Amino acid sequence: MSKLNLQVQCLENFSGDLPSYESDLASGFDVRAQIEEIIRLAPGERALIPTGLAFAIPSGFEIQARPRSGLAIKKGISLVNTPGTIDADYRGEVKIILINHGKEPFEIQPGDRIAQLVLCPIVQASFEKVDVLSETSRGAGGFGSTGVN
Repeated sequence: MSKLNLQVQCLENFSGDLPSYESDLASGFDVRAQIEEIIRLAPGERALIPTGLAFAIPSGFEIQARPRSGLAIKKGISLVNTPGTIDADYRGEVKIILINHGKEPFEIQPGDRIAQLVLCPIVQASFEKVDVLSETSRGAGGFGSTGVN
């Protein structure tokens, strides 16, 4: 597996260790809530949670913020804009928009793992205006047009 150097700045509100991959083949690394006191999310409520980290993402890449599967299945906790995109030219603190889709209130403790970030390559499109698009067997069918299964 190839690795790319990713510069990370620990901001004043950061404490603890740098993010790391939890297994050899993991695609995402966890980020933690850098908060001073517990944040309680009622069902349906959302909150912007600081991570205390900023990144110098290399040109040609982005970081995607994704939910942690354990929080999603066990507690109904997700990200409002999943995946969230952190562009290569952004140098501010990464913050995670958590939402409670569960039936019970959820408490975010200082230092809790709240999301995973994935470094992804990107390709920008060069737009070409055309009068007609090429045809496919699917055509303009969408939203279930290929069947239930």
